[in-house]
Amino acid sequence: MTVRALGRTSLAALIVVTFAAGAHAQNVDLVNRGRAAFQHTCAPCHGVGAGDDGRAMLPGSQSLKLKYKGEKSPFLEDRSDLPSAVLHTFVRRGTWSMPGFRKTEVTDADIEAIAAYLDQSSKRPKGAPGTER
Repeated sequence: MTVRALGRTSLAALIVVTFAAGAHAQNVDLVNRGRAAFQHTCAPCHGVGAGDDGRAMLPGSQSLKLKYKGEKSPFLEDRSDLPSAVLHTFVRRGTWSMPGFRKTEVTDADIEAIAAYLDQSSKRPKGAPGTER
């Protein structure tokens, strides 16, 4: 390999690494925005822990526990089956006791970010910080 070819190969590798780093940073930003949106919009009903009314689970998590009867986790942060298209349907239309949300309440970008966060959170190993149930 000539010095010139080696230089081109190195430059191409540097460009690929730079784009990959940029994409990773964008994904981290998207996941962080999704975590914040989830905590603000979803966690009051679908989070982990007891409700303010003294019940053992929050209403959204309790409803999903009853619906899935142990077949799926009632905690959205454990679920890997909630891509943005699925979330979009539930968020916009609502379901059962969950109201639909207008685009002024939860934007399409928020839904995309929440989906990215849920995808990431579902991959955490059990017992990792933030996974206590």
